[in-house]
Amino acid sequence: MKLYKKETVQQVNASLEECWAFFSSPRNLQKITPETMGFEITDFDNKSMYAGQIIQYKVSPLLGLKLPWVTEITFVKENSYFIDEQRFGPYALWHHKHFFEATENGTKMTDLVHYALPLGFIGRIMNTLIVKNKLKTIFDHRRVMVDQMFNSK
Repeated sequence: MKLYKKETVQQVNASLEECWAFFSSPRNLQKITPETMGFEITDFDNKSMYAGQIIQYKVSPLLGLKLPWVTEITFVKENSYFIDEQRFGPYALWHHKHFFEATENGTKMTDLVHYALPLGFIGRIMNTLIVKNKLKTIFDHRRVMVDQMFNSK
């Protein structure tokens, strides 16, 4: 199984506490996800984020097909980082670390994703042709949305 890595860093013109409050709330994920992904939360307990929290949603990564995705929040250190891992969904492995660090100008936000695709050789081809570019599009969209919400004030 081939493991891939995607890392993004963004400066946010908001306090660490503001960033944490926004990004640690699953209900805000839809606000920064491209509409074309058809992202829809189908079940979560609406509590503050905690280790062991399960979030269920549907997403349409390709051709408009709605796929179920189940995520578990595996680690949380308030105002510092949290990790979500796919428990069921389109990836063979999805491990996403979200880091937050106070800076002079607000907050430095780093996303580090490790992922693997199923289907061996076919999965590697799919990553090269589709998945890698799709993830870039998703994170580019998030960057634009975060800029609009926090950095254009």
